[in-house]
Amino acid sequence: MRNRRRIFSALVFLVVALVPLSALDPSADAPDIGSLSAVLIDAATGTVLYVKNGDMPIPPASLTKLMTIHIALQEIDAGRASMDEIVELPSESWAVNHPPRSSLMHLASGQIVSLRELILGLAIPSGNDAAMAVALRFSPTVQDFVDRMNTEARRLGLTETRFVEPSGISENNMTTAMEFTAFCREYIRCHPDSLRDFHSVLEFAYPRAANMAPEYRSTVGTWRQRNHNTLLTRFEGVDGLKTGYIDEAGYNIALTAARLETRLIAVILGAPASWGGERIRDADGEKLLSWGFNHYKTLRPPEPNIPPARIWKGAINWEEPAPAEPFLFTTFTDRGENLSWDVILDDPIIAPLPRGGNLGVLILSDHKGELRRIPLVTAREIERGNIFKRGWDSVVLFFRNIFSR
Repeated sequence: MRNRRRIFSALVFLVVALVPLSALDPSADAPDIGSLSAVLIDAATGTVLYVKNGDMPIPPASLTKLMTIHIALQEIDAGRASMDEIVELPSESWAVNHPPRSSLMHLASGQIVSLRELILGLAIPSGNDAAMAVALRFSPTVQDFVDRMNTEARRLGLTETRFVEPSGISENNMTTAMEFTAFCREYIRCHPDSLRDFHSVLEFAYPRAANMAPEYRSTVGTWRQRNHNTLLTRFEGVDGLKTGYIDEAGYNIALTAARLETRLIAVILGAPASWGGERIRDADGEKLLSWGFNHYKTLRPPEPNIPPARIWKGAINWEEPAPAEPFLFTTFTDRGENLSWDVILDDPIIAPLPRGGNLGVLILSDHKGELRRIPLVTAREIERGNIFKRGWDSVVLFFRNIFSR
């Protein structure tokens, strides 16, 4: 019975992870930010903590590369690619074939480069050339890869997000802060190690001697490029994700930071595309993360012991209730001390019951009073018992009601 409850709880978590994000009541001192659009969420629960123009369509710029990396990491996780494999560099990926002002990893003909290096080239210097190399590693044409990006966006429920190329240089790529925050949450859930391996790495040097043909290794010119996310070294707990800029979008950033048991995700789009816009974007990120950590936290209460529920007139006599929601949730920072659970089961519970039928409620309280209620439900359909079982239970219930008066 416990296995059924765990399976049901896991299914509930997966559903919750893909439904629209819910919001807590905003605090009166929510920050005033200069960017056009921003969303802040609790990564563990998906709870929205702050929204400004969350549904405004804005080009993601190089945030697009997170979807490109996501698909590459999916291929690696599925065993269809390897981090250490050497990737062929078609001419579309050579730096010399990219337009002026492009962010580049500096790929060139004849180089020897691994898939791991290409992902680092996407994450740190934001190489448009690396995006082309990755796209053509996993699809026969760039358009085929873009179709896959859009298919993945639809699978994740991102109805307003669309891509026309894999680097973010085009203003025809489009997203919203709300949708891209949801994507970042899924990205971190699927690829937690990417924060350590790619997005929090501060510097990337390429090409090195090992990337060159033997005859050119003595004259290699290595480019050392810093991670564009300066909050990695300026704000406690920041370990990702990605910055972006094109003239049509302004300055964008997808941020995540963890402190104690809480991880926050912020997406900021449309800081001014002018001198000082980058500072405005980064200041907005600091404001949102500071405000979020000061006001909210992820609470992970211990799992309570839930007694089985008595089922009357059913094919079974007892059923172990399953919580209809995950135990973890977002609350205010001044809540969560001296936690205690109360289990209240309905009585009587009469079969038949559908899967997900109500059995009672869990009530979580802390030092300030009731904190949360979680419905208790059936993890399976419970059928009616045969006529003898129903008749016997009816008699028992009749006399129980008489003696309980």
